[in-house]
Amino acid sequence: MSNERTPLITTGVCGLTVCGGSGEDMTPESSSGTGTASRDPRKLNTFFGVMVPTILSMFSIVLFLRTGFVVGHAGLLQGLLMLGVAYTIISLTILSICAISTNGAIQGGGAYFMISRSLGPEFGGSIGLMFFLAKVCACGVYVLGLVEAILDVFGLDPESSVSEGARVLPQGYWYTVLYSSIVLLLCLVVCLVGAHIYARTAFVILLVVTASLLSIFISPLAVKPRDFIITHHGPGNQTYRYNVSYTGFNATTLRNNLGSGYSLDYSTNSVMSFATVFAVMFTSCTGIMAGANMSGELRTPSVSIPKGTIIAVCYTFTVYVLLFFLVSATCDRTLLIQDYGFFQRINIWPPFVTIGIYCASLSAAMSSMIGASRILHALALDQLFGLPLAPAATKSNSGNPWVAVLYTWGLAQCVVFAGQLNAIAGLVTVFYLLAYAAVDLACLALEWASAPNFRPTFQVFSWHTCLLGIVSCLVMMFVINPVYSSASIVLLLLLLLFLHYRVPTSSWGYISQALIFHQVRKYLLMLDVRKDHVKFWRPQVLLMVANPRSSCQLILFVNQLKKGGLYVLGHVQLGDLDALPSDPVQQQYNFWLSLVDKLGVKAFVDLTLSHSVRQGTQHLLRITGLGGMKPNTLVLGFYDSCTPEDYFLQDTAFCESSLGNDTDGEYNFGVDLPSLQAHFPPVRHVESPRWLSPEEYVGIISDAIKMNKNVCLGRYFFQLEGEDKDSKIDGSERTIDVWPLNLLSPGTRDDVDVCSLFLLQMACVLNMSNRWRQARMRIFLNVETESSDQGWVVNEETFRELLRKLRIRASIKIVPWDSVVQHHNRPEEESSAKPMESLSEDFLSAVNCLLTENSSQAAVRFLYLPRPPAQASQRQQYLAQLEAVTNSLGPTLLIHGVTPVTCTDL
Repeated sequence: MSNERTPLITTGVCGLTVCGGSGEDMTPESSSGTGTASRDPRKLNTFFGVMVPTILSMFSIVLFLRTGFVVGHAGLLQGLLMLGVAYTIISLTILSICAISTNGAIQGGGAYFMISRSLGPEFGGSIGLMFFLAKVCACGVYVLGLVEAILDVFGLDPESSVSEGARVLPQGYWYTVLYSSIVLLLCLVVCLVGAHIYARTAFVILLVVTASLLSIFISPLAVKPRDFIITHHGPGNQTYRYNVSYTGFNATTLRNNLGSGYSLDYSTNSVMSFATVFAVMFTSCTGIMAGANMSGELRTPSVSIPKGTIIAVCYTFTVYVLLFFLVSATCDRTLLIQDYGFFQRINIWPPFVTIGIYCASLSAAMSSMIGASRILHALALDQLFGLPLAPAATKSNSGNPWVAVLYTWGLAQCVVFAGQLNAIAGLVTVFYLLAYAAVDLACLALEWASAPNFRPTFQVFSWHTCLLGIVSCLVMMFVINPVYSSASIVLLLLLLLFLHYRVPTSSWGYISQALIFHQVRKYLLMLDVRKDHVKFWRPQVLLMVANPRSSCQLILFVNQLKKGGLYVLGHVQLGDLDALPSDPVQQQYNFWLSLVDKLGVKAFVDLTLSHSVRQGTQHLLRITGLGGMKPNTLVLGFYDSCTPEDYFLQDTAFCESSLGNDTDGEYNFGVDLPSLQAHFPPVRHVESPRWLSPEEYVGIISDAIKMNKNVCLGRYFFQLEGEDKDSKIDGSERTIDVWPLNLLSPGTRDDVDVCSLFLLQMACVLNMSNRWRQARMRIFLNVETESSDQGWVVNEETFRELLRKLRIRASIKIVPWDSVVQHHNRPEEESSAKPMESLSEDFLSAVNCLLTENSSQAAVRFLYLPRPPAQASQRQQYLAQLEAVTNSLGPTLLIHGVTPVTCTDL
């Protein structure tokens, strides 16, 4: 158990790992792999680890091969609008990424790690898997784009079967798949070497891409206007020829390119629209997490991720805006639409562009493969998907997850069978938008939870930006492709359900718990006890439990009585805190909560330390609950000399044989089944000392009534069957018997008082619960039929009318008890003069026989509990009377109500 000597930092801050606990507290990154401290995989700084891969991923193929496609179809104005929308969406997401990444230590897994540690394993695992698939698809897109660029230069002319110069590569669907596979194999080799090698190589690639960009910006100043003829091979062996022009900087060209001109796309033979063009253009924005996905290799991820990502995004946005204006002012629309690689035609030295395309596409493909493999590796370490991903947790000595890289390569190989870049661009964009929405949701949840430990050093965000980011992502998903969007959300929900039922409780911390706390506190403040009304009364129960081994059946039964109200299991530990080094109660909560989980009841637990059981019960009655949710009913087990049975030996859930059925690796809060069994002492036997005297027990009942609490005493509930969660009993064979009159005071004229109505209400509540809904309820009215006063007939009709107004469905049984009353021969006036009358054994035996004769087959009986005597000397006699009346009856609940609980008005 943690104390003031427990190390404060156990996982790491800003990439620094400080381990002060046992091996169980180690993070997956620190506990897996065989590397030593000298082989620390965290080697990359902000520039090499974040800026370079992010810039290259965001340039990729769109920069060189799809800039003209976007401007040609959408025009300059709509193209800038698309660019503004796309960068607004990713900027909002970047704010969330920066906030989460600066709020603590970031391990490997990037976006997956952020989401899973914020929203929990179910949401994090499902989004992480979808983000992995998005990265895999993006890798395929970049490879297909690279192959497209290669074929533009080296592919055979569709009109000729003879090689001409450098055009030696045959074209066609299967050839495209073959070339893509070769490129993927090259990416695989580089990624297997390690991310740090790629990061160094990426810097050289960035220099090459920058040189290519400079050549594009300089070319309009050096290249004169020219005309071209572009040919495309159409369906049915048709050949289409287009006369296109490069005009250089020209105001007329710029004016003609301002508006949109959506037409047929020659690669897919489909008419383009705002949504399809935006889907292709948005693939340039899917690289914002390239740096975050390298979090496991960064020296200080909480510093590098926000700084490097923001700089990279600003740089790429500036380049794209300048490039959009450049092509709009220099190239006519037909050239932009009909030739993806037009930059090569208008460059001062075409190989500059060719090399830039190859380097940018190859780098983006490798970045996606590395990022996807890191996400998959993190998923495998967390064991969310079991055996299928288990091998992906393997790492090399240098920390490279080579098996995850192989997984990623295999799936990317399947993606290239699509054959065309534009064909899968929409799917990739939808997956990325969903992942970005999840990051925004994670940040929004942390902000709304108002947890004191959420204090990121990056402060330029609010819940407004998070919410706007979520809405923007979801809206654009459906604008791009409603079918893909709907399918991705359905897949996300299926993964959520799968992980919810499969994944055990984790130790990461759940944002849902913080949000629930925040909302519950708010609503508890709104729950004003001064506004309570009898119409909305419900039982709020405090059940005192001495030993759960003998009380499980009563715990399960009371769970059916709560009717959506508060249910608290209370226990008093005898002791003096002054004589103890620490509070022993605090260490017991996990055992009691595990018991609640095993029994499947919806109950809270409240424990206290006291000198006596009576004083401890008073404490719990006063302090249990909060605001308007405080117990109004106390339930006690009956005080008798019966030897209780051990429920733990009867229920299979508490048997050792059920250990094999538990989920492997389940996080059980430190309480396994043997520990749970060992914590609770064996059941009491005949010679065991009693920690509670009869006088003290009756005193507890008296105290509760003085505190205006209703009281229920449960006897023989160890005989009740069918209350456990695996029971198949539907209640149709059960009977609930109710005796609403005070059987120990036959001279009482007030047939129905507050206590009787409370008793009826509790029986009705039980009859409304799931396991007792089909049970029959019988109400017994005991009358003196031989009396000269025949008022009992009127009383019966009055009682029937009362049941009708209270909407209680029950059959009424009239029970003559003249033979019982004759043993009760004390004068009426004497009875009312004394606080408690001494009842003869014959009378008590006759009452017990009456109950046995009429209710022997009932599943449970509800009896009227008389008020306990005020004098302490009479308490033992009071308890003896109750014991005699209920002797050998079976499950019985004696009830004394003090608060009005029924209402006949609307």
